[in-house]
Amino acid sequence: MTRGAAGQGIRFVKPSVLPGFGLALGFTLTYMGLIVLLPLAALVLKTASLGWGEIWAIITEARVLAALRLSFGTAFIAAALNAVFGLLVAWVLVRYRFPGRRLFDAVVDLPFALPTAVAGIALTALYAPNGWIGKLLEPLGLKVAYTPLGIVIALTFIGLPFVVRTVQPVLEDLDRETEEASATLGARRHQTLARVVLPTLLPALLTGFALAFARAVGEYGSVIFIAGNIPYVSEIAPLLIAIKLEEFDYAGATAIATAMLALSFTILLVLNLIQAYGRRRYGHD
Repeated sequence: MTRGAAGQGIRFVKPSVLPGFGLALGFTLTYMGLIVLLPLAALVLKTASLGWGEIWAIITEARVLAALRLSFGTAFIAAALNAVFGLLVAWVLVRYRFPGRRLFDAVVDLPFALPTAVAGIALTALYAPNGWIGKLLEPLGLKVAYTPLGIVIALTFIGLPFVVRTVQPVLEDLDRETEEASATLGARRHQTLARVVLPTLLPALLTGFALAFARAVGEYGSVIFIAGNIPYVSEIAPLLIAIKLEEFDYAGATAIATAMLALSFTILLVLNLIQAYGRRRYGHD
């Protein structure tokens, strides 16, 4: 119970299910500090000890720039593919009933559970020139394994569940009467999809895209086998960091890691701002 402003009388506050706001907030801040903020702060402080000139020289090396372009470019493409086809998968799972639907629904989560190295080996075996799919694509002049295309496939594989599991509950809660009302008012199917369904799903879709993108940028295990790891061609930034560490070049590794952290944070911040705008624009706050 609290006393409000003059003339407003006494206002009753709904009690929280967690006992003690101060204790819960303190635990939250401590946990976040130890698990998230402290390691990131150590990374930034280690990098800051180099000096801006040395940091700039490291992150603008041609090999580093090529690796960063490859990591962020392939992660963006994979997340975009998952945004499209993940939405389609979620739509089928929610809107249709068919034999094996529950099994299909469970399979979506396999990339979460499967060790990434195992996924990388399986994908390489499939798409290598002598693999089941690779040997069919080889005569067409399409090489997947040991190229950036193979990296996109690996990142798409590990990012799919993020989009499906983010969009699926929103789609289940979507009121079908709104779609029926749209159809009653004369809207065609594509108009209902573009003006009724997609705006409602947009915030969840952006969230899934951001999660898939963030997961893909730092992916290592599923990529190193199918990428081929050729400098300037198929060498991702996380692998370059691992190489720097094996060479005891800790300064170079932390500088590249900090650059990745800054780029990832900036991109995710922009996506969050777009998502917040979408929520306000379409009234989902």
